[in-house]
Formats: sequence, structure tokens, C-alpha cells
Amino acid sequence: MTKKKITAIDLFCGAGGLTYGLQKAGLKVAAGFDIDAACKYPYEKNNKSQFIHADVKDLSGKDLKRLYKGSDIKILTGCAPCQPFSTYSKLKGTDEKWILLRSFLRLASESLPDIISMENVPQLVKHKVFKEFLKGLSRLGYAIWYQEVNCSEYGVPQTRKRLVLLASQFGQIGPLKKPHKNLKLTVRENIEDLEPLQAGSYSKVDPLHIAAKLSPLNLKRIKASNPGGSWKEWDPSLIADCHKKETGKTFASVYGRMAWDDLAPTITTQCYGFGNGRFGHPEQDRAISLREAAILQTFPKDYHFIKNTEKPKCTIIGRLIGNAVPIKLAEAIGRTIKDHIKYSCF
Repeated sequence: MTKKKITAIDLFCGAGGLTYGLQKAGLKVAAGFDIDAACKYPYEKNNKSQFIHADVKDLSGKDLKRLYKGSDIKILTGCAPCQPFSTYSKLKGTDEKWILLRSFLRLASESLPDIISMENVPQLVKHKVFKEFLKGLSRLGYAIWYQEVNCSEYGVPQTRKRLVLLASQFGQIGPLKKPHKNLKLTVRENIEDLEPLQAGSYSKVDPLHIAAKLSPLNLKRIKASNPGGSWKEWDPSLIADCHKKETGKTFASVYGRMAWDDLAPTITTQCYGFGNGRFGHPEQDRAISLREAAILQTFPKDYHFIKNTEKPKCTIIGRLIGNAVPIKLAEAIGRTIKDHIKYSCF
């Protein structure tokens, strides 16, 4: 039996979380596209793939077909970064917030890959653009599966939930294959062994293991915080004015510590800041470091985000980490696609 050549392309590839997971599952990824130039170094350093700095809106099917040339089975993947819930987008009152997902569909129709994978926020299913996406894929002849998934069931130690869609020209695909190995799902199992840090300090061994500074007031606040607790337990003198208002009382996890033996919260682009969510270290008086955030996103401990000669910038690397598809979820997507191809095409 002739072995079939399988090639994937990663749209909106970011720092390479999805590509890395697909490759761990045994799928070749020819290239990743992203408009963010900061993604180039981590994407190419950690993956056997080419990074192409481009706006997906400007791509055509011909661009993808060149990368697919010689392939028997073509896969198109991506996580279109929709921003449907920002105040700015709502005030703007236009469809620009959906243009990237529509570009994804357009590229699918122009290049006609055999299999498509799309990952996004669960709330996307409520919006008209998602229904358009489904109808477009159906018209092209794809069998479609989609579901909101709890990422912890696939080895991601977070309360993160995501929408995953799979579509195939070979017939019904999905659901995602769950791993059978013992999963390390607690904060303790993932980051307890890292070098202790103080707020504002960094490791001399790993530059990415760096903790943001804390103001004197926030240092008092984190010292008064219990793992898994909230600011509601603080002395009134420490409570922020916004939380004293009725509208702020529901944000209990802000200025919170993680708990050692629980899942971490969803890691976001602001995960390095104590005041941005439950991002306080369970024990040490600081927010989690960039490396700890990356590990909780299931990046390997040696995943390179910057050159060794560069100084890490929390805003940039935090964005790369928070926006990434968790590698363990990506690996589950890859395994599901690979098994689908095996039973459908061989």
C-alpha cells in the first residue's frame, strides 16, 4: 500500500501551540500564517514548519495550494481570533470583528482541503457568523462535527472551555479522542517544582521564569489572600473601590490565588498580572511567571518564546501564551484527525 502524503496548514498560528500539538500527533504542518511578527521566532524555533508573516485576509487559495503541492491529503486548521465581546466592537457596530472567520471560510472554499479544524470561544455558536460558517462548509460537501469541550478532559490543567469544530470530505469525523494516560491536572503537578521567585524577580537559569512587580498595596493584598479564596476575605482597607460597587461584587476571582490541588483558571493574555484574574501563585507572594503560565497552557518547559539574548516583555509573551491553543488540546485534535484518515483512506 502506498503511503499517502498528509500536509496541514495552520492559519492564525500564533506562537505555535496548535502546530506543535499536531506534530506531536504525527501530522506534518507545512507552514503557519500570522499577522503578529512576534510569533516568528517561537513558531520556527520549536516547530519543523515555516512561519509566514501575513494577514490572512490578504491570502488566496492559490497561496495555500502551493504549500499543499504534492500532498494526497490536505488539512486546514486555525483559531480565528474573533473579538465579539469587546466593548469597542459592540460600539463600532460593524461586521469587521467577524472578517477573520469569514476569511477562513473563503480560503477553505478556494483551496478545498480534505479536512478542516477550527478552535474558538464557545460563545461563537450563538452568532450568525458561525451559522454562515457551517452552511458554507455544508455547501462544499463537508461532514461536520463541533462541540464545546472541557480542556481538562484532554490533559490541560485549566478550567478552560473551547469550541472545537472538525469537518471532513471523507465522511463523519469526531468526537475528539481523549488521552488514556494519567493526566497531570492540578497546579501542583505542573508548576510546584519550579524555582521560587519574589515579585519583580526572575530566574538566572530560565529568563521566561519571571514574575511581574507588585505595588506595595498589591503586595499587602496577595499576602492577605488564601489559595482559592477571594478579595472578599480581605480587610476592608485593602478592597478596591470598584469591588465595593454593586457591579464589581461578582468578580470574586480577581486578585485571587490559585490553589495547589485544583485546576488553574483559564490562562489569558493578562495572566502575568495579579489583578487580572486568579493569577496569584498558590504560595509565593507574586503572580505566576510567564513560564508557569506557558506550562499551564501545556507548552513544554523548554519551549522558546524569545532568543536567549533578548529580555522578555510580559505584554508580548503574555499575549503569545494566552492566545495559544493549548498543546494537549491540539494533540487531541491531531490524533482524532490522524485516526479519521487511517480508517477512511487506508
